[in-house]
Amino acid sequence: QVQLVESGGGLVQVGGSLRLSCTASSGDFSAYVMGWFRQAPGEVREFVALISRRATLTEYSDSVKGRFTISRDNAKNTVFLQMSSLKPEDTGIYYCAASEGGGRWDAAYPHWGQGTQVTVSS
Repeated sequence: QVQLVESGGGLVQVGGSLRLSCTASSGDFSAYVMGWFRQAPGEVREFVALISRRATLTEYSDSVKGRFTISRDNAKNTVFLQMSSLKPEDTGIYYCAASEGGGRWDAAYPHWGQGTQVTVSS
């Protein structure tokens, strides 16, 4: 079973950038589609981005398209989320997740990290 640990969250001003990382400490990382999700206070968890096993396919939610970039390094068992032009509405806990099947629904991802807080201040 893959175990995931996120890092890189923090406090940033509007328009700033952050790079999140998620490293797998066990399991065959390259066998999984990797996703990023986020949850704002009082809101349901929502899809942010996903990347296929060999990084040939990426998908983004409309709210982050053009501002966020997902990538992965299978040799380092790590997936990244580069976030730019951050807005207050990007505030939330960001989770990485692993799935054998992939997709935009969190129910398709059985493996989750503990989350990392991102706060965008105005």
